[in-house]
Amino acid sequence: MKKSIFVVLILLVAGIFTSCGVGRQVSDAKTFGECKYDIASVDSVFLAGIDVREFKNIRSFSDFDLARYPGLAMGLLRKNVPLNLRVNIDIRNPTKKRAAINQLEYKVLLTESEIFNGYLNQLIEVMPGTGSTRVPVSLNTNAYQLISNDQTRDQFINMILALTGKSDAKPAKFVVKVRPTLDIAGKQVNYPGYITFEKEVTSQMLTGTR
Repeated sequence: MKKSIFVVLILLVAGIFTSCGVGRQVSDAKTFGECKYDIASVDSVFLAGIDVREFKNIRSFSDFDLARYPGLAMGLLRKNVPLNLRVNIDIRNPTKKRAAINQLEYKVLLTESEIFNGYLNQLIEVMPGTGSTRVPVSLNTNAYQLISNDQTRDQFINMILALTGKSDAKPAKFVVKVRPTLDIAGKQVNYPGYITFEKEVTSQMLTGTR
């Protein structure tokens, strides 16, 4: 039902009911919504410029040696702690039609707390019967609020512990929400609702192994 409304909305916004170009975009976007998604790996994870694998001996936030990591100490002082990573998403097309989109809105949550959001402006094309298409997404945020907030600090530390392979790390997971968008006749039209998938955070994600 939602996809039918999506098609009608796009056609109304475009004001063109017979355009092959518009029809192709609609078809490609609909198929994109039918694809399967997975986080294949996470790499280049840096907190205040420090590779998170250096934190393998921490157990809680109090274990951070700020004298050893002056960049982190300065970031906390300035309330600006950069968190940078790249998430590699695998997209598989189980249909018999081409899936493609020119812009993708995304949100990444750590368990329940949103930590990244933005738009990926590039052609993403997933052909049927060709295996997975890998899409790297670079994510950047200020982690100060995650660290300073009592409600999110433990989740954040659990993520660090899980990525570094701590056997006693508490469960943490990434929840990813993506939404294709179309530019029709100068108007942005959003796919109805978000496509949501999740993945448990583990050290295997960081190395890309299964």
